[in-house]
Amino acid sequence: MSLLIGDNLVVTMHYKLTDDEGKILDSSEESKPLSYLHGAGNIIPGLEKALIGKVAGDSLQVKIEPAEGYGEIRPELIQKVKREAFKGVDTVEEGMVFEAKTPDGSQQQIIVKGVEGDQVTIDANHPLAGMALNFDIDIIGVREATAEEVTHGHVH
Repeated sequence: MSLLIGDNLVVTMHYKLTDDEGKILDSSEESKPLSYLHGAGNIIPGLEKALIGKVAGDSLQVKIEPAEGYGEIRPELIQKVKREAFKGVDTVEEGMVFEAKTPDGSQQQIIVKGVEGDQVTIDANHPLAGMALNFDIDIIGVREATAEEVTHGHVH
């Protein structure tokens, strides 16, 4: 009997992620499939919800709105900083990506959105924030997670 996708199961799937214009944003098709522990928050909430009750062999297409994906764009995460904030970096250009430490010590990705003189506009929103995400999913396998995987919250 096939396992229905639910909490504490390991799901293995191939996926293709596109934007509303059909541009491929990410895909597992040229690499190995994605395996994740369902219910542990390892994938975006909308996709996790869409997979509940599916079984190995199922294919589905699902559109995830920003609220169930990477969130809406938060304007407070877009700000201007002085060029001197990029110590040790010779050239700062639009499109560059940096890792920055947050006040709580975690890492956060920032993207340079523009450079005007000694002012640099940075954006700490997730690159896919504010976007509807279109997934084509092929579920390859579903299995019970090991006790260690459940304890650690991810697939081993």
